[in-house]
Amino acid sequence: MQVHEIMTSSVHIADPNMTIREASRWMRDDDVGALPVGENDRLIGMITDRDIVTRAVAEERAPGNTSVREVMSEGVCYCFEDDDVEGASQVMATHQIRRLAVINRQKRLVGVVALADISRTDDECAQDALKDISAPAARERH
Repeated sequence: MQVHEIMTSSVHIADPNMTIREASRWMRDDDVGALPVGENDRLIGMITDRDIVTRAVAEERAPGNTSVREVMSEGVCYCFEDDDVEGASQVMATHQIRRLAVINRQKRLVGVVALADISRTDDECAQDALKDISAPAARERH
């Protein structure tokens, strides 16, 4: 099974110049914790609820004046729409993420695949991915 068969193609794509208040409202309305950030159909980042909390709230930035670009994560994990589902779940497991941006071969953003989407397939890879995603990450102690 390929990713395009299970992905969500009608997702909000945050503009890097919109405010984090607007982005967080989209997250609330869509009941998601991450939105892809795109510029001219190109994936340039992801903004997560964690980005908003750790980079905006903790630094006391005003949500109506802080742009998505200021707090988004730039090192974005993605898969291609014609990748198999097992490969996408491996990326999720490796990077301990539950949502993955989906791009086409021209590197244009076409959707998002979530662990929940993968879990609805008959494939066992979702269980393995969830186990790896949920495992405690190794952290350096200072």
